[in-house]
Amino acid sequence: MSVKLSPSRKLSFSRKKIHIEENPPIVGLSSDRKKKKISPYLQIKVVGIGGGGGNAASRMSNDFIREVEFVVVNTDIQDLEHCNVKHKINIGRNLTKGLGAGMNPEIGRQAAEENRSDLIEALQGADIIFLTAGFGGGTGTGATPVIAEIAKEVGALTIAIVTKPFIFEGSQRMKIAEEGILKLKDRVDALFIIPNDRIFSIISNDTSIMKAFLKIDEVLKNTVESIAEMISSAGLINVDFADVKTIMENTGLASVGIGYAAGNDRAVKAANQAINSPLLEFTMDGAKGVLFGICGGHDLKMVEINEAAKIITENIDPSAKIIFGAYYTRRLKPGQIRINLIATGFNGIAREGHHFSLFSSKSHEESKKIEKEGISGQKEENLKTEEEKISKKEENIFDIPTFLRKKRK
Repeated sequence: MSVKLSPSRKLSFSRKKIHIEENPPIVGLSSDRKKKKISPYLQIKVVGIGGGGGNAASRMSNDFIREVEFVVVNTDIQDLEHCNVKHKINIGRNLTKGLGAGMNPEIGRQAAEENRSDLIEALQGADIIFLTAGFGGGTGTGATPVIAEIAKEVGALTIAIVTKPFIFEGSQRMKIAEEGILKLKDRVDALFIIPNDRIFSIISNDTSIMKAFLKIDEVLKNTVESIAEMISSAGLINVDFADVKTIMENTGLASVGIGYAAGNDRAVKAANQAINSPLLEFTMDGAKGVLFGICGGHDLKMVEINEAAKIITENIDPSAKIIFGAYYTRRLKPGQIRINLIATGFNGIAREGHHFSLFSSKSHEESKKIEKEGISGQKEENLKTEEEKISKKEENIFDIPTFLRKKRK
């Protein structure tokens, strides 16, 4: 007897029986969802919304070392098919028929509301939820505020990292992005804003599109990794989830930085790299909350923690809350240290067209040197492994306008 299977089914064999399994559908959530946790008590989820956010989450999930759960949300079913993330939610299926939101944030909002129950199920149980999206289009701009509301409703610390469009994409797209940010900022605990045009301040003329967007991806990756590692690592001086909430809960605009250094004055160098964040929107003078962690090998010295702390806290608000941690790690090169830094609760001042540093403690020449070494302070060659993995997937580009995308068949 022959058995006819539909394309969405597969036949699996065992010694005792033959059974038919359904592949997880692209709409809704996969039925075999596993809840991974960094610790028995903490669960982190990253939600990529729209084309840009979905692509960023997909790239990050490929080699992220921590047990973080990734979810991708979109109105465009084609974009979902190209995301390498297990948990996908096609919102607004009745409204958009899987064809996208057409640069209309209201459609994106309605689509998220249509699948509100799916989104609640996807976010339930999380302690920290990171939302990432490219603003200026329909789905990311319209759906992200709704998803942020849901994230807060389920009790999660909610952090959003969004991009603003390139100037050449036109004033209409920029207006959509800015209106979306206004709707989002009061619905999240902390908000990181990345103007795409900032990328031109840290890349050379021969930098490929994919390498350029990898640097934007770093802001998301660095934020998640910084928090995950500080909480989950057994430390000499521990940072726990309550500490993170103290610094980030209901604080508004935020910034993140990571610095790496070795050799003489390594703590000073790493701290200076960490406080420079050329991709983010605002200056950071007067930050009211600072969370930083310093890690290295067993040669890490107390005096180095003091040196780094003096640089980091130099220009922050005198009454700022400061929490720091120190821990050992085997993931660094011999003699190297790393500093993770998050600053929150400041009155950001935009400096369009100018370089800016986290606390304005560096000269222009020193800052430019740090920029060339990358957002996290690592030299560009440290990104080669990640770039090689992604070079075969050039179509997954973060928030590039339609006319620059490779046309899909």
